[in-house]
Amino acid sequence: MRTELSHSYVHTNGIRMHYVEQGDGPLVLLCHGWPESWYSWRHQIPVLAGAGFRVVAPDQRGYGDTDAPDEIEAYDIINLVADLVGLVQALGEDRAFLVGHDWGAIVAAPAALVRPDMFRALGLLSVPYVPRQKLRPAVRFDLATQERHFYQQYFQRRGHVERELEEDVRRSITGILYTASGEARAGDAKPSFISFDKNTRLVDNLVLPERLPAWLSQADLDHFVTQFERSGFRGPVNWYRNFDRNWAMTPFLDGAKILQPTIFATGSLDVVLEIAAAQYDAMDTNCTRLVGKHLIAGAGHWIQQERPTEINELLTRFLTEQVTIGAMT
Repeated sequence: MRTELSHSYVHTNGIRMHYVEQGDGPLVLLCHGWPESWYSWRHQIPVLAGAGFRVVAPDQRGYGDTDAPDEIEAYDIINLVADLVGLVQALGEDRAFLVGHDWGAIVAAPAALVRPDMFRALGLLSVPYVPRQKLRPAVRFDLATQERHFYQQYFQRRGHVERELEEDVRRSITGILYTASGEARAGDAKPSFISFDKNTRLVDNLVLPERLPAWLSQADLDHFVTQFERSGFRGPVNWYRNFDRNWAMTPFLDGAKILQPTIFATGSLDVVLEIAAAQYDAMDTNCTRLVGKHLIAGAGHWIQQERPTEINELLTRFLTEQVTIGAMT
């Protein structure tokens, strides 16, 4: 019985991947976003394990204690999906429930599309399923940055944003987590580093709190800071540098719909709702078995950290229902 949280490593798709694990039962993979780690799921792991699941949360490629290859191309969507497939196989399983937040959701969706035999149900947090679009990302970036920087375009220049973020890792992590939180965006100003003045840097647009929000303790912040002081930001930012490559590699996904049971949850103040409003509205069409689309009032981008009780209840109920109807048989 895996009653306690344990740390382990597997070799998958040419890298050594670190993960944490707790519980026994049907496998649930929890995939984090940017700039986070397995620790983003600290509230969900024990609850889902207690509900009868084998819960595994990896540090994904480039993050934490997982390998960070040098080549930008090593972080394309094929490799990111292959990492998850190899992880499931290395764990001795052939099926899993897949839950992703932020970039974890962006990877979880194509993983579900190309391996429906393995990934039987899907949980998406913050980022809805975004089908492959007609315009190449570089064209969309050009259109979006005529007057202001757009953060995804700002990330494209190799070595640029990493230097900014690594000048003061504690300030960067604190600012990113707070600026995108419900607390920061609850007022009229609604700060954001998504779009910002071209005479400023991304880090100049981060808001620092007078005191940490209740969901982020000093120990939590220290954990994230220690991880990124060790690993740096190069690997995580390289995920963004493959948007064009991912688009060019996946024309076979044009018009693809997610057929597995899917649940979506986000915060009402999450800035992603502004970026992906059309995809949020179209989830009922693009996910043919959408079980629920939940908007949690007052929460920001870090939904499973900001509102752990609500997310734990949603995921536990959803996953337990999938076991009951035989999604893993």
